[in-house]
Amino acid sequence: MTFLRAVAAALTAFVLVLALGIAPTMAQARPPSAAPTPPPAESQTLGAPTQAVDLTLIGAQSSAMDQAFTPWALFLRADIVVKAAMAILLIASFWSWALIIQKWIAYGGLKRRFDKFEQTFWSGRSLDDLYQQYVPRTENPLAVLFVAGLREWKRAFEHGTPAPAALMGARDRAQKAMAVTIQRELTRIEKGLGFLATVGSTAPFIGLFGTVWGIMNSFRAIAARHDTTLAVVAPGIAEALFATALGLLAAIPAVVFYNKFVNDASGFAGRLDNFAEELSAVLSRQLDERSR
Repeated sequence: MTFLRAVAAALTAFVLVLALGIAPTMAQARPPSAAPTPPPAESQTLGAPTQAVDLTLIGAQSSAMDQAFTPWALFLRADIVVKAAMAILLIASFWSWALIIQKWIAYGGLKRRFDKFEQTFWSGRSLDDLYQQYVPRTENPLAVLFVAGLREWKRAFEHGTPAPAALMGARDRAQKAMAVTIQRELTRIEKGLGFLATVGSTAPFIGLFGTVWGIMNSFRAIAARHDTTLAVVAPGIAEALFATALGLLAAIPAVVFYNKFVNDASGFAGRLDNFAEELSAVLSRQLDERSR
């Protein structure tokens, strides 16, 4: 979580600096809202051009128009409300990717530790030796489950061999201890997945809010300028649709990896339940041997 906090703090500071520091500069450099109206064509005299036509100006205007519709320019030129929605989506997207990378690495390590512990458990070593080996370790959920169940079982033999009825109670307590441990470990495994679910469900609506607000600004510009040309409408519509694109960009990876990690967590839960049943069967076998 320290890594996630550091990434989130750096990204938040970066977005705020861009939004508050560079946006005024871009606002000052914004082109005029409307081109000056030339005199009527009837009042001008037509004549042949006296100089060669400079065709390089056409290329410069096209380049400037292309730059005006880049994602960077769309973000800086957007309204403060749309810009806030974009900043939220950018932070949520980067935070989601940081969490995705962390979970990917963590779940890969968990799978390897699960496999290694099961191989060690079924290698034929005694339960007491395994207990002494895994008591100080807490990074493996299977080892934690094994220690919790066997610790409760061993407490029944602290004062000598108990009666058969007491042994039955010890097995039941061991099963309850393992059930509680499974829930605790699953909570730790699934930690952070709720954030991915929240981003996946809310990011499209935040982007849609920015889109609606941007389109409202475009209609305001049309009403103020009394002009419905593409040059007046296109920038506002592009800014609005860019907010929707950011919302989808944040939501789609969050939903995809949330489903993957939920399936992985379900697999870990199944392996924990199966191991608890197997350990309970081993303890029940020992109970039968002691009662003879």
